[in-house]
Amino acid sequence: MTLAAIIAVLAWISLVAQAELTIDRTLARGLSVLDRIARMSSYLTNLTVLACAVCFTCVALRGRSSAIVRFFRQPTVVTAVVVYMVFVGIAYNLLLRGLWSPAAYRLLLNESMHSVLPMLAALYWVLFVPRFHLRLRHCLLWLVYPVAYLAVTFWRGSLSDFYPYPFINVDVLGVRHVVVNSALLFGGFVMLMAVFVGINFRRRR
Repeated sequence: MTLAAIIAVLAWISLVAQAELTIDRTLARGLSVLDRIARMSSYLTNLTVLACAVCFTCVALRGRSSAIVRFFRQPTVVTAVVVYMVFVGIAYNLLLRGLWSPAAYRLLLNESMHSVLPMLAALYWVLFVPRFHLRLRHCLLWLVYPVAYLAVTFWRGSLSDFYPYPFINVDVLGVRHVVVNSALLFGGFVMLMAVFVGINFRRRR
């Protein structure tokens, strides 16, 4: 099994396990499954792992040439997904790890999504993604995902009073503090993106 296939399988297993835990907690609290699915989709980790699963599934599907497969096999797209995964891993381990102590099965799932998958994705990028010609539009497109996520999260939060992460909780921190936190996170993402761009630029042709 190739490294891309291993990443894809692990990502899909993690998503299914996360969905199972989410639905179980939803039913225990008397909420509808649709409500909990909506909550699940509000977490950047879950959305990014889904993107990782789709991307590396396409990379692992040798001999297939559909438009979707060709799109996700592009070095610029693979790089974007890897940057997203690495950002999720760094953000979790720096900002969220100390806020809770998952046990047993939940701990294994948590490490899979926030540590193992980001490291494997980065390893795949280093080993198998060739140097590619990068244009400004590629970098701008990479920024659409985090910006859109923040915009949708704040919009949904204004309607439901639910914010998936404490550092962007407007109700608790206030708008000004959340704007500062969001700007810092976005700046961190841009710096991480710059690291990957720099490594790509310095690679041999």
